Formats: sequence, structure tokens, C-alpha cells
Amino acid sequence: MSDDKRELMQTTHGDSASGHFSVDDNSFYKTLLESTNAIPWRVDWASKQFTYIGPQIGDILGLKPSAWTTIEDWASYMHPEDRSWAVDFCLTHSMACIDHEADYRVRKGSGNYVWIRDVIHVISSEQGEVTALMGFMFDITERKETEHKLLSLQRELEELSFKDGLTEVPNRRMLDKELERLWMDCIHQQRSFSVLMIDIDFFKQFNDFYGHIKGDSCLKTLAQCLYNSAARSRDFFARYGGEEFIMLLPDTDSESANKVAMRCQQLVSELNIEHLGSLIADVLTISIGIGSIVPTRADNMITFVENVDKALYQAKQRGRNLIVQA
Repeated sequence: MSDDKRELMQTTHGDSASGHFSVDDNSFYKTLLESTNAIPWRVDWASKQFTYIGPQIGDILGLKPSAWTTIEDWASYMHPEDRSWAVDFCLTHSMACIDHEADYRVRKGSGNYVWIRDVIHVISSEQGEVTALMGFMFDITERKETEHKLLSLQRELEELSFKDGLTEVPNRRMLDKELERLWMDCIHQQRSFSVLMIDIDFFKQFNDFYGHIKGDSCLKTLAQCLYNSAARSRDFFARYGGEEFIMLLPDTDSESANKVAMRCQQLVSELNIEHLGSLIADVLTISIGIGSIVPTRADNMITFVENVDKALYQAKQRGRNLIVQA
């Protein structure tokens, strides 16, 4: 420690080795210390007792300095979720003679909690033994609330970046991430993996007949219907592009995937969306291509999806409103 810091310590707290606070004739440092917008404090290491707590504790925490006599008192005012790690962190660094900072919540006299940043300086003897701790506690509640709002906004923006703007189901960007993840999981677990490629029949004619506003509404209605139809949380549905959608079904063989596809067709039929521009029905219908595999590292994920897309193309070529397995 520098000579000027030692002088400040001794002027404000007396002899650091004794662990007792005293005020000498020079009150400048004490006045400076107690004019800061933080709680200055000092702890005697041997007794683990506070030898000084600034009067700012009243303004910041609504407590009297006498409320904290020992470090056990200090710990008792911590939020239960912070207490264990914060006490352990501070004591571990203090015993190692390492200056440190810790952010944790402290209960005010009113019962509410505020965020505190505790900046701690370790005082040691020439032999390297800890004799005392001193520091400042700053109220950082407003800063933490701002950080929380920014994190929430960041999460919201991230969710939006993975969501299709029109249908509000996951978009192609999210699909790429989820497809790779599920593919690798099925490789590791040697489980079956199925993919459904879904296309709205004669959708161009729907837009031409009813207009693009109705077309957009149709896309959204169908997408939400199929998105909500996923029976298992691990199933994944997304907009593939245009009027095409995709459903990823981990741990699903071809027979089960075919049942899911038939269920999708039934749900779309039950929507009973009029489609007088269709060449095969008076209501909206869908064509579906299915692919099923127990993937290994020798298999190519992109090739597999392309084959499912070819099955969808075959369903459309054969007359639409059909299910074709790759």
C-alpha cells in the first residue's frame, strides 16, 4: 500500500493493526469519506467485526450502523439466493489478500432488496497476514434494472430474429440451427429421424383469386394450425419459404411420420378455408413429402432434406393433396 493510502487509513480508522476506529484532529478525510454516495466500512479480520460503518447506510439501506456488528450480521441481510456464493467469494479472496468486487442484493430496513456493489480492499501486515478489510458499498439498483431491461430486449430481438414476420412461427434461420441439432442428436442416440415438407396446393391461384391480403391471412392461419398441432415439445415446425413449411420429427419412424402427415392434412381440411381457385377441391389442401432415416455420420443431412423435397415435388406432380414418402 502507498504511503498516502496508509495515512488515509490511519487518519480515518486509527491504527490498522488495532482494529479500532478513531478520529484525530484532522477531520478532512473523515468528512470526505462520509460525503460520498456510498457506504464506507471497515472490518477487523481477527474478530470479524465492523469497526466502522458510514452514516450513509441510513440513506441507502434505511439501517443504523449498529445493525451490522459482525460479518454474520452483514451476511444475514443478503438475499438468500446471493448469500452463499457472495460470502464464500468475499472470504476466499480476502484470505488470499486479493482486492475484489461483488454484486449482490441486500435487504433494506423496509424489507425491499437493493443491488449493492461491494468494492473491497484487503489490508495486510508486512508478514502478509490479513489484518483488516475496508471498502465501499454502492447502490447499483438502477444500473441493474437497466441491464435487466437491456437483456430482456436482447432476448426479445433474438426471438424476433428467429421468427417469421408474417406467420409468427420459426423461420428458416431457426430451422437451420434446429435441423443440425436434431440431426446430430439422432446420430449420437441412433434414433430415427423424420422430416415432413408441406406445400399449399395451388397457392398462386389462391392469391390471384382472393388477393394477397387474403393470401397472407391464409398462410398465417395454416401455419399457426400446424405449429400448434405438434404433439411433442421436441417436434419442430417452421416456415421453409413462400407457401412451404417443414416439420422435424426426432425419434419418429416412417410409419409414425405418415400418421403425422395424415393428421396435418386432416387439420387443414377442418380449417375449411375456401379455395375456388383450386383445381382439385373447393377448400384449401396441402401436399406432403416425407423422409425417414436413422442417420449416421456417413449420411449427408442436406442430401436427405433434398430427397424429402423431391418427394414433395412428386406429390404435387401426381395430382396434389397427396402424401409421398421419399
